[in-house]
Amino acid sequence: MALRKIPIRRAGNRDNLFMGGDRELVMFSGLLAFALVFSAQELRATVVGLLLWFGALYALRIMAKADPRMRHVYLRHRRYKPYYPARSTPFRDNPASQGKQYQ
Repeated sequence: MALRKIPIRRAGNRDNLFMGGDRELVMFSGLLAFALVFSAQELRATVVGLLLWFGALYALRIMAKADPRMRHVYLRHRRYKPYYPARSTPFRDNPASQGKQYQ
């Protein structure tokens, strides 16, 4: 009896992208640009808000093209311990006092 093969469809495994970038980051950058434009209500703020929006969208599209889950990788990296002490190699000769601390 042969093993049954079940195809995994692409539609069920796609990353959650919006406008080519990570969904949450794209919408948050749009919210920031929108808040800047409508809170200041000036021509300079409008220009800066539009530059912020299109610049962020461009950067997020590049980031998603390189790795669609890069935001999750970065957040996991930030949760790691800030300092990991050096580990010895199998070829190191430890002194006797070093071995006593593990007994």
